[in-house]
Amino acid sequence: MSHFVASALAAIVFSVSGLALAAESRDVPTVHALAMYDEPEMPAGFDHFSYVNPDAPVGGELVRAAIGSFDSANPFIVKGTPASGLSEIYDTLMVQNPDEPFTMYGLLAKGVRLDPDRRWMEFDLHPEARFHDGTPVRASDVVFSFRLLRDEGAPFYAAYYADVTSAQAIDEDTVRFDFAAQNSRELPLILGQLPILPEHYWKGRDFTTPTLDPLLGSGPYRIAEIDPGRRIVYERVDDYWGEDLAVNRGRHNIARLIFDYYRDQTVALEAFKAGNLDMRIESSARNWATAYDFPAVEKGYVEKLLIPDGQPAGMQAYVMNLRRDKFKDDRVREALNLAFDFPWLNDNLFYGAYERTHSYFENSPMAAEGMPSEGELALLEPYRDQLPASVFEQSLPIDHPQELRPRLREALGLLRDAGYEVKNGKLVNRKTGEPFTLEVLLYDAQFERIVQPLLANLERIGIQGKIRIVDVNQYLNRLRNFDYDMIVGSFPQSANPGNEQREYWTTPYADQPQSRNLIGLKNPVVDALVEQLIRAHSREELNTAAQALDRVLRWGFYVIPQFHLAATRIAVWDKYGYPEPFPEYNLDLSAWWVDPERAKVINQRQHGGR
Repeated sequence: MSHFVASALAAIVFSVSGLALAAESRDVPTVHALAMYDEPEMPAGFDHFSYVNPDAPVGGELVRAAIGSFDSANPFIVKGTPASGLSEIYDTLMVQNPDEPFTMYGLLAKGVRLDPDRRWMEFDLHPEARFHDGTPVRASDVVFSFRLLRDEGAPFYAAYYADVTSAQAIDEDTVRFDFAAQNSRELPLILGQLPILPEHYWKGRDFTTPTLDPLLGSGPYRIAEIDPGRRIVYERVDDYWGEDLAVNRGRHNIARLIFDYYRDQTVALEAFKAGNLDMRIESSARNWATAYDFPAVEKGYVEKLLIPDGQPAGMQAYVMNLRRDKFKDDRVREALNLAFDFPWLNDNLFYGAYERTHSYFENSPMAAEGMPSEGELALLEPYRDQLPASVFEQSLPIDHPQELRPRLREALGLLRDAGYEVKNGKLVNRKTGEPFTLEVLLYDAQFERIVQPLLANLERIGIQGKIRIVDVNQYLNRLRNFDYDMIVGSFPQSANPGNEQREYWTTPYADQPQSRNLIGLKNPVVDALVEQLIRAHSREELNTAAQALDRVLRWGFYVIPQFHLAATRIAVWDKYGYPEPFPEYNLDLSAWWVDPERAKVINQRQHGGR
């Protein structure tokens, strides 16, 4: 067959296929937004998100700290340490409204069609959408981006898009995704979050290799300056194609976003106090209580904000690596949990600022409480013989002693039951005589004071523990290869958890480098419950599935839950305006702006003007 005939036949097949798909989608309405369960709050044709200031001035700069170093401008791959802020250069198909629980509005997509049976969806792109070099953003770029991220990107993209069976460009401005029969209700919104990369730029380049080239995007900012490992600067795109879209009006107001790198948080705090940084998101309760008494705060030049967070708190915890034999016995894991003395930490180190975390979905209706409900039991009963009896017979939160002494006594009993004994002050394996040792891997010395009390308690029952602090790059390399006993890890949650749960908890990701299955979980019951959660068809079903999963994870004692604060602490030099009230579900710094008059005064106070 000649090349001409083959090409003609391919064109005919594509045309016929396109006509068939167009006929299928003709009766499905095109909408401007998608909500997880309810209707979108903002109507078609809305002018701007309700929380923003549509008349915010444009200009100025925002200098923030990043910790450690970076060697890549590609945030989508396994290799390299990416710079902070890179999402600013990429547009996605849709964008979330921070004032609603997981509702997405068109960005690159001017319209969306979702099959009522959720077998497929289509996006109509804005014909005027452009990459920063002026090249149009086309449906072929969307298909290219989807396949590239799924096949060559970090592992979580494959988890996110696992139920997408095909992606195809119907025409220059229309792209279609087909779904597996049993797909997640969240999947269409996840696809809306797809960052779109330029096919013409990446053709002929190795996507999997770190690079410090100023990569091409279509978003509100472009990379203006890269000083490897030390600084990255983004500048606002003056001719940004989407500036006047409703989802962007009143946002992306600051002209330059700058991330300066510091070796640790202590140095970064001093840089902020000296006026070399404009803003600091404070993670330390001690710092918040004691470190902001410098003259600029007293004179009102620095403002302290405590911004409520309406999202679930998620789980921050000491994560045990089940790939190590010492952690495979759940009695050992429970014993380590008992050695954590939160009340002492909160009173002596945290100034009473935190609450103890119990649930993987803390601060939400998805957290399991009390005995299993009828709905939970319907999900759990098929696995009764694979689960500990406590899942069915004991209430949550887990009834452990409050005082440390009886906690440690109970912990030692569990360790003896698991085959350990104390000899000469050291806990040893009764069969092998091998001592039980534990290393906590950290990259930030600021956390050392929080780990030390746990290790001191463990020493009282014979466990020899130590802290190893490494630089960020070494930490990330060890994390990718799961080379640790214990780390301080987090499992952030949204109000609508979905496909990301596969990467957190399920067997296929336990041995996949750089996955977020930090625990190394390989539990078929957890795998099944994750799928139940992902395929929930209503808010009630989602809550019940999350509660069942939460209950099983908690009785597995896979982590030592730490603490949470349902707010974000921000210290900022007082030259910025921000919308009030703040959006309910997510902090949106893109809606902030520089106040020109206050900036003149504050810049002089910082360091003689900038």
